[in-house]
Amino acid sequence: MTNASETLLVKGSGPLSPETESLILSTDALAFVADLVRTFRPRVEELLAKRAERQARFDRGERPDFLPETASVRSGDWTCAPVPQLLLDRRVEITGPVDRKMIINALNSGANVFMADFEDSTTPTWPNLVEGQKNLYDAIRRTITFEGGGKKYALAEKTAILFVRPRGWHLPEKHVKVDGATAPGALFDFGLYFFHNAKELVARGAGPFFYLPKMESHLEARLWNDVFLHAQRALGVPRGTIKATVLIETLPAAFEMDEILSELREHSAGLNCGRWDYIFSFIKKRASDASAILPDRSQVTMDKAFLDAYVQLLIKTCHRRGVHAMGGMAAQIPIKDDPAKNEEALAKVRADKLREVKNGHDGTWVAHPGLVALARETFDAHMKGKNQLDVKRDDVSIDASKLLAPHDGTRTDAGLRHNVRVGIQYIESWLRGVGCVPIYSLMEDAATAEISRAQVWQWIHHRAPLDDGTVIDAKRFAAVVAEEMDRIASEVGRARYSSGKFPEARALFERLSLAPRFEEFLTLPAYDIVTTETPS
Repeated sequence: MTNASETLLVKGSGPLSPETESLILSTDALAFVADLVRTFRPRVEELLAKRAERQARFDRGERPDFLPETASVRSGDWTCAPVPQLLLDRRVEITGPVDRKMIINALNSGANVFMADFEDSTTPTWPNLVEGQKNLYDAIRRTITFEGGGKKYALAEKTAILFVRPRGWHLPEKHVKVDGATAPGALFDFGLYFFHNAKELVARGAGPFFYLPKMESHLEARLWNDVFLHAQRALGVPRGTIKATVLIETLPAAFEMDEILSELREHSAGLNCGRWDYIFSFIKKRASDASAILPDRSQVTMDKAFLDAYVQLLIKTCHRRGVHAMGGMAAQIPIKDDPAKNEEALAKVRADKLREVKNGHDGTWVAHPGLVALARETFDAHMKGKNQLDVKRDDVSIDASKLLAPHDGTRTDAGLRHNVRVGIQYIESWLRGVGCVPIYSLMEDAATAEISRAQVWQWIHHRAPLDDGTVIDAKRFAAVVAEEMDRIASEVGRARYSSGKFPEARALFERLSLAPRFEEFLTLPAYDIVTTETPS
């Protein structure tokens, strides 16, 4: 399929319904995407090169710090554009992939906001991405329905406000080439959604609202802002209509929160604590730094060390600039067959949300509709208004040392084995096209596997001692993986194990864990596996 100038080629690697293909991949829609790609792809490539250069400096011993050249931005007395009335109350948000049933259930969940995710909880197969766009198109126009398991699903009268998360700048869309080169996935996701839905959303009293992932600098935020300006101008949408919340989920971005908000100030809807990716980034960006070695994932909690510092700084920064400071994800899911374990899980969620609302967050995330009421109850009890923008947190003073302070704790053989099991099971699901999956009573996305393999790599690379005094080397790691594969097979059942992609998942997890240099994202080599056809 080509546009009129025959410079954009789409070649899918999976079936699409004829209705979806003709509607979502229309000539005009692809021409809009092509325009975005031609205009902004050089800057995407330039900024990715800057990321690599910065990482090389970190690998040589430089530590992240606040930028001296932007000190005036941090000290300046400025605010972002006022928060729209529709977005003043975001106390409970739910996230999930863009499959049809999930969209309906999430919009009906009772949450204030649903973030439909093209990124960490969606495997970027061609059908997932394009059918996902059609699902959102239908949801916005309230024509979306789904039938399965003897049930029919449709939208309730009152639904959550829709936000959409496109892929990060680092992820390509191999099925789309413009002028012979691959399109950035972020521009493909954003472009199709904005083209088809921006005016319809405005007409319905809402707007094109986004979550922006994985940014590492204010220059990347500037790029998004320029994309917004260009897209609004091209389609005749008023400037400033787009609103976007930035996930602070990389270590460098934590040092540029003011700058990121400044770049997006007329389009900003605040910042969010993307906790799981932030832990992953803390390990990745300091991969060569032995002082950054973390304990078992279960011991890395939000109330201590670098995580607590970044939370406090985020809230103070957002409220100073007049925008929302959103809390992090509760990944727990209800455990229906074990009341005791279920209550234990709910207690963890309750404590996490209580910490967030008392710190001054304006809202929080959950991964399952069954947790919406609990999160709302906690925020309702302690946040009487629509938000806490008046909680300025002038008591907070965070310097670079606090943002780099590692967690105390122990590393255990059990923690190693848990990382192996969870990482391989998630990758296996991702390779099958399912990017959001329950594992051990938690709803996991790509960030989980990233933390799992990052910790294993870190412990092996630095020969970090476990609590029993032993260390992990390649031979011991291989033995652990073999043993845990047997356990996985036992847990999921031999039929499921034999029909799945466990060998491929194991091979990728082993390769990443033993690589001499830290691989930046597991989703890049994993994408090579699921992309069975490429544009030609």
